Amino acid sequence: MKRTKKEEYRKTRMGRRKLRKRNRIIGISVCLGAVGILTFSGFQIWQWNLDNKHTKEQEKEIEEVVKVEEVPASDSDTLVNQPQDKNNDYWNYIKLPLINVNFDELLAKNSDTVAFLKVNGTNINYPVVQSNDNSYYLTHSYNKSKNDAGWVFLDYRNDINNLSQNTIIYAHGRWDTTMFGSLKNVFKNDWYNQTDNYVVHLSTPTYNSLWQVFSVYSIPTETYYLTSNFGTTESFQNFLNTIEGRSKWDFHAEVNTNDKILTLSTCYNDKEKVVLHAKLIKTQTKN
Repeated sequence: MKRTKKEEYRKTRMGRRKLRKRNRIIGISVCLGAVGILTFSGFQIWQWNLDNKHTKEQEKEIEEVVKVEEVPASDSDTLVNQPQDKNNDYWNYIKLPLINVNFDELLAKNSDTVAFLKVNGTNINYPVVQSNDNSYYLTHSYNKSKNDAGWVFLDYRNDINNLSQNTIIYAHGRWDTTMFGSLKNVFKNDWYNQTDNYVVHLSTPTYNSLWQVFSVYSIPTETYYLTSNFGTTESFQNFLNTIEGRSKWDFHAEVNTNDKILTLSTCYNDKEKVVLHAKLIKTQTKN
């Protein structure tokens, strides 16, 4: 049956009303969604800044109680895996001073403390902690308070007093350059051009040590370079060949299966890691 003009008009008005109502609902939904996103983003920014504030407070407290002293090279230092070639850069780096830290105050603050790490040419100058997993210090600060900035920590599989073939230390790569946020400096020409940056200092309650950098790179997230021990000499040599071959820079360093490796790992972005590898070249036993 054919509709009258009046019926057609009524139907058109009803359709327009439904359309306006639907558009209002969509508009409200979009606005609410935008408000929700802004609220969540605002909370994330607030939380990030709060974590930064608490981290800097922790850093200040540590600086007030810990004195990091330089210790000149000594004839009593133990040289590790000495190369035969007397022109090798190794012989220059072992002349550099070590660092020494008294751990009494640090251990009183946190009994998980195992070392103190300093990386030349970066802001990395922190006590290192260790728990029974690799998760706790991703979300807890040095004083064990909840903090998404985390702290610098040793892989739970490693023993700082009985070094594995590969000893691994982690931290978040914070945008404000705290924790391992400044490890990205190793990709800068200015960092590479200063050869004194090619060493890493590690002090523990029982010894001080010096490590020579031989590889730095960024890589999509993987676990291969985080292997701590190797079943065979061949697999360890393959590992060394691989990580040395990845390096952005040529450090003119010789590495072999008699070396002990230190690995620093952090986030470069959402999909990549920044990695630094160094080999142990000198130790000094504490009295």
